Amino acid sequence: MQKIEKVASKKSFEKVRFHSPQGETASPEIDHLVEEIIGRVADKWTLLLLEALAQHGVVRFGRLADLVGGISQKMLTQTLRQMESDGFVTRTVHPVVPPRVEYELTPLGGSLSAAFCSVWLWAETHYLELQSARDAYRKRLGRTI
Repeated sequence: MQKIEKVASKKSFEKVRFHSPQGETASPEIDHLVEEIIGRVADKWTLLLLEALAQHGVVRFGRLADLVGGISQKMLTQTLRQMESDGFVTRTVHPVVPPRVEYELTPLGGSLSAAFCSVWLWAETHYLELQSARDAYRKRLGRTI
């Protein structure tokens, strides 16, 4: 585990800390864990794999690639290994020829998937507002795309 330290510069400042709605400050250990999890799951492949597994249950490796679309075999393998090491998925290898490998969300992975579901709900709710803001920004810059 990495040690969290204050970053010193000409202007001294403290790192942003999470505060609950009740005003309680999270411990440095919780802050660090949240930063680690965000770093691991905030990439598009992890989020898409969480969603694919949440929707389809037990899924074979090749089918996951099809469900997600556009992911290389190398990136799929790396992402699934990281998710397995974090306890988000279980990997089952069936002793057949050729080997059949299946993935499934663990309860921990399922709870993370549910937490990130709010991102999709937010995007759905604010889609038009976001598109309008982006269009206005591009217009101010004189860009068409």
